[in-house]
This record gives sequence, structure tokens and C-alpha cells, in this order.
Amino acid sequence: MEAGRILVVEDDPDINALLARIATREGFEAVSAFSGTEALLRMERAPFDLVLLDMMLPGMDGPAIIGRMREAGARTPVVVVSAKAGASDKVAALKLGADDYVTKPFDPDEVAARIHAVLRRAQGAPVPLGADVGDEVLSHRGLRLDAARRRVTLDGVEVALTVREFDILHVLMRAPDRVFSRERLYELVWRCGYYGEENAVNVHVSNIRKKLSAAGAQDEYVKTVWGIGFKLA
Repeated sequence: MEAGRILVVEDDPDINALLARIATREGFEAVSAFSGTEALLRMERAPFDLVLLDMMLPGMDGPAIIGRMREAGARTPVVVVSAKAGASDKVAALKLGADDYVTKPFDPDEVAARIHAVLRRAQGAPVPLGADVGDEVLSHRGLRLDAARRRVTLDGVEVALTVREFDILHVLMRAPDRVFSRERLYELVWRCGYYGEENAVNVHVSNIRKKLSAAGAQDEYVKTVWGIGFKLA
């Protein structure tokens, strides 16, 4: 994976500098922004491969930035780095379109690992189900997933999914008859140990359903198997 550019959006100068050092240590070019409005200006002027984003910012807060990005169709991965550690805060950020969430105080190595994991997903690394996806194209009842191009369409209408949403759908479509527990989906998509993060999986599945519905889906494509997890419907 080639190193890219990371935008660090954090109003605390010390934390901003620390996050920038972590990104630089991992081989990325780090660009700092200290307010929400500055972050949007920087994103308008040049592309970034990933955004490390605080939630409480002057000018425009983190949720508003994520909302603006997703409404504009930007698929740049966002890793939230926030002091808000409540489950409801994480769920809210994921619903808006964040790809991952790290709470403060954080371990620099964890931040680095999250950056690499999210970028692997964004750059099309194969879903780890034992086979290289190559130019894999999967179809199911009008739903089409192009693995190489990371593109999903429903009856020809493009469905804009975030990194995590795409990968969850990819896992389900590669094994249409299999029921995946929330724990297993988390391990496959996030590529790390499961720490009771079932809210993260639930929120992303909910987002997939909403986006497919908005694209014209009349029937359910992701079925909840109560007490177990999810499968392709």
C-alpha cells in the first residue's frame, strides 16, 4: 500500500501534533486543521486519503463535517478520535458515515493500526474469506457488487457505501447462504479482535438497508437472523 495524505482535524495543538506524528511515523503526509471550517477548506483544495477527526471543534463540529462530506458524495474514510466514549456517541458517528472510532486517551499504536486497517479497506484489499477477489463481480436480485472498483449498484442505480458498509455487504454476498454472527462480521471487516462492538455492526447494517431502500429496493437484502446475526436475504 502506497502512503498517502492524512488530514488531522483537532483543535488541541498538542493532540493534533501527536496525531500528525503518528501519521508521519507510519509514512503518511500529515496536514493539520484546527477547526471544522479550516478542515473543509483544506478538503476543497486538495484530496486526502483519510481524515482523523475530533468531534468537538470550533467553527463546525465533527458531526457536521461528516454530514457535509457524505452529502457531497465524498467517500474519504473518516476515523473519529474523540473524548466522547459513550456507546450512543459511537453509534451517532457511525450512522453519519464515520468508518471507525477511537476514544481519548488513545494508544498511538492503536491509532496507527486503525489507520492502516481503514485504508486497506478503502483501497480494495480483499475481504478475508480465504480467496483473492481479483476482478470479482457478485450479483443478487438486481444488486451488483464490483469488488475491484468497489462499486455497488441496484438495478443500475449506484449505491454510495462507506468503506465498512461495502465490506460488510461484500462478506454477505460472497457467502449468500451463510449466517454471520456480529462477532464474525466484526473480525472479518475490521480485521481485529471483537470487544463487544456489536453496535458498530448493527449501525452499518442499518445504513446499508437505508441506502438500498433509497436506491429503490422494494424487498430486504440483509436479513436479521434473531439470536445469531445477519445473512443475505
